[in-house]
Amino acid sequence: MNATMPDLAALKQRMKATWEAGDFGEVAKSIESHAEDFMARLDVGPGNDVLDIACGTGNLALPAARAGASVVGIDLAGNLVEQARERAKREGLEIRFDEGDAEALPYADAEFDLCVSMYGIMFAPRPEVATTELLRVCRPGGTIALANWTPEGFIGRMLKVLSGYVSPPPGVPSPLLWGQDEAVRERLGDGVSALVTQRVPVWFDYPFSPADTVDFYRRYYGPVQRAFQALSDDDAEALDRDLVALWSEHNTADGDTTRVEAEYLEVVATRA
Repeated sequence: MNATMPDLAALKQRMKATWEAGDFGEVAKSIESHAEDFMARLDVGPGNDVLDIACGTGNLALPAARAGASVVGIDLAGNLVEQARERAKREGLEIRFDEGDAEALPYADAEFDLCVSMYGIMFAPRPEVATTELLRVCRPGGTIALANWTPEGFIGRMLKVLSGYVSPPPGVPSPLLWGQDEAVRERLGDGVSALVTQRVPVWFDYPFSPADTVDFYRRYYGPVQRAFQALSDDDAEALDRDLVALWSEHNTADGDTTRVEAEYLEVVATRA
């Protein structure tokens, strides 16, 4: 990304506003099971120092803390950090949640045994910077575990529909590259000594129709909400039709409910 510092600062402010728009906490409830299954496949327990990057409302951080690990979470969106803190407080879990940037992590070199991110770090606008920071804070021999939407999966398709109406910032690579094995291996490179990937199927279940599911995302999911706000009335109607068609085409539920299968690329690497 060839952006001057003022351009970069403006981009970061727009990204922060996007993820603080709506209420991602509502969307996060529908992916909580994804996070629990993801963490269950990792060896997390007492004595582990865990960092959840782009933690949102704490879907990865909370299971790690329940397992006895020492956990820190960080996210660009201040309102999501507050929700994460509230969730931890309600469960009596001691988790440090910071408001901050995945491209400028405020932590020491080699501070964490396990660095995780689910549907998060993939949206950092400068992947080379985010990768450098990810590798820096993970200790040698530690584990990096990521869950990134694939381009071919349902969420990848939905993001492509959105980008057809609202162009991404110039010079910013697609976040869906993080869902491609080759790109991930190239980015982590010599920073890791072992790397295993697999495609993991996950499901979105909503107790309402595909059309109401699109309304749900318009209300709560910042990127969708901001996309609609940027469009003319005619384009907004066209985007709504396209999204309803996408959800309807992939819906496998009966009646007035929605069940859609998506997939992410699971990345588990050992820090060199």
